[in-house]
Amino acid sequence: MSESGASVDDVERAWQDTKLAQVLYHDWEADSYDEKWSISFDERCISYARDRFAAVAGTAGWPYGTALEIGAGTGFFALNLRQAGVIDEVHVTDISPGMVRAAKLNAARIGFEIGGRVADAEQLPYDDAAFDLVLGHAVIHHIPNVELAFREMLRVLRPGGRIVICGEPTTYGDRIARTLSRATWWTATRLTRTPLLANKWARPQEDLDESSRAAALEAVVDLHTFQPRQLAATVRRAGAGEVRTVTEELTAAWFGWPARTLEYAINPERLGWAWANFAYAGWRRLSALDRMLSHVVPDELFYNVSVTGIRPPTT
Repeated sequence: MSESGASVDDVERAWQDTKLAQVLYHDWEADSYDEKWSISFDERCISYARDRFAAVAGTAGWPYGTALEIGAGTGFFALNLRQAGVIDEVHVTDISPGMVRAAKLNAARIGFEIGGRVADAEQLPYDDAAFDLVLGHAVIHHIPNVELAFREMLRVLRPGGRIVICGEPTTYGDRIARTLSRATWWTATRLTRTPLLANKWARPQEDLDESSRAAALEAVVDLHTFQPRQLAATVRRAGAGEVRTVTEELTAAWFGWPARTLEYAINPERLGWAWANFAYAGWRRLSALDRMLSHVVPDELFYNVSVTGIRPPTT
């Protein structure tokens, strides 16, 4: 967490104001977000971002000239797609000033500049038809009015331009993942308090308390889960054409969420590159299995849903 974490009073106020909660929570997480989610700007995450984009939107039209990422966080999706050759010019927005600063810093570290503004996705501060591509990753479940946000995305797209939103939680997939995560947290935090393990494996209590405060805000900022068909219908109502959804991560989510939770429940010094490589390799193998299972398992059971659509030339 950032050293400028939200106070107890901040959290109390945020329960009544979801947009305040979004700012507080994501400002709070900005400094540690990349570490928390193992975000990098090397081949591992470049290939991940490229593959997620191609899975729902294909590879035609690369590179897109100008792209806007909404709710960009630290820039994971857009910056890695820029490095993958999917887009040329990157602009980012986020409701959190801390996240916009982090995205700009990450861009500078890997050698290029981006445009960035603090902005609400329901009211984007750009002219009509300004971009060839509007994208996002794990963002629309934070937005109160999802259909209004898609209308704004379409407004700032040039006719024929494309929306690509990836990594959103499905209703059933999220329920399963959170259940597994809660069980992992409960088990790990109790086991590491036992005398045999406490000295080496227990995470400091202040870190656990900080995580609990984060979880309180997370309950405010995570507003939606999605059923793929209903998400597609929302995007069509907003005015998009050629709408398509794909779902990913079934067994990979069952493995990945407990693995990520375990990393935050125990002493981080006990985990190193061996664990990181094991977790990533496990996720990749199970993702390959999930691609085969996708032919027989209903879309609604997978954890992630992505959606794409275009701004019709006549609008």
